[in-house]
Amino acid sequence: MTAAWAGARRVLCIRLDSLGDVLMTTPALRAVQAGGRRVTLLTSRAGAAVGQLVPEVDEVWPYDAPWLKATAPRDGALDRAFVERLRAARFDAAIVFTVYSQNPLPAALLAFLADIPLRLAHCRENPYQLLTDWVKEREPEAGVRHEVRRQLDLVAHVGMRADCEQLSLQTCPEDLVIAAAELRRRGVGLRPWVALHAGATASSRRYPPESYAAVVRALVGEHGVDVVLTGAADEAGLVAQIQAEAGVPSHSLAGRLPLGALAAVLRRAALLISNNTGPAHVAAAVGTPVVCLYALTNPQHTPWGVPARVLSRPVPCANCYRSICPEGHHECLRGVAPAAVVSAALELLRQRAAAKVQPREVPACRPSTS
Repeated sequence: MTAAWAGARRVLCIRLDSLGDVLMTTPALRAVQAGGRRVTLLTSRAGAAVGQLVPEVDEVWPYDAPWLKATAPRDGALDRAFVERLRAARFDAAIVFTVYSQNPLPAALLAFLADIPLRLAHCRENPYQLLTDWVKEREPEAGVRHEVRRQLDLVAHVGMRADCEQLSLQTCPEDLVIAAAELRRRGVGLRPWVALHAGATASSRRYPPESYAAVVRALVGEHGVDVVLTGAADEAGLVAQIQAEAGVPSHSLAGRLPLGALAAVLRRAALLISNNTGPAHVAAAVGTPVVCLYALTNPQHTPWGVPARVLSRPVPCANCYRSICPEGHHECLRGVAPAAVVSAALELLRQRAAAKVQPREVPACRPSTS
């Protein structure tokens, strides 16, 4: 590690992405925090919700970056004020975490204008003065790494290494109380049970509800496995549709769980069945195996560090990076038979039972500030 980076005590970690992206950055954040550094996470509002539950983060700053598509139109006054806030914080270093299809230079410029002296990122083009430490972008031309490995390699460039590469998410005792009450109210836990999360923000990543219904029907009706369906409040209709089409008893927690309580429910589950979306990474962070219906929109976000089965159908249009299927057929997901999902779930359940796996221990809750 260079003397400059060795002396960096206050580090701004910029990850302006969603819940799952922040979770996949947590091993790298652990490497940054090692040695007593203070980590401030600058992230989207969606990322801030999970950032508050990451023990490797000391404080979370939400920021609606104007170069992201979900940000509402505005003038530059808010951003000029934010630069001043960054400057006043007197950070020693900034690290910009991006997927390889993103341009890190707007975030690097933000750090440059805030007079943060050390600035690290992957970058495809020469950043000149915007980065003091430039890691040449070579993905996807030279191969694609898992997102976790990509970010660990980035911080290793300046000598920061983690002693543990698991994802990190901390469920508080209060979260466990909410989860236990919701499950107890529905009588869940009297026989084997799995969680199923059918939603996803991008329509290209959603396994068809009728296929999920067939999975629920088989697990409950043929194999005696209870199913708990999770989802946000706006996914309650989707969950109700799956339950109705399945025609067997199941349990809905749609709209009932804040993020920490969702993590606590997934921690108690024997298994999660999910699309490639945030809860799949939440499950991995709390040590729960995952059957992932993995839309072939991108290759580097599979469940990390837990037993998993990643299911998709090969298609010529793979790695489209689209939120809406450009071909309109969704064959990378529709081509996966419900029987294959059930088979993968039963295999993981048998392995878990044979290994007598217990949920991970829950550390004491330490609140972050924002």
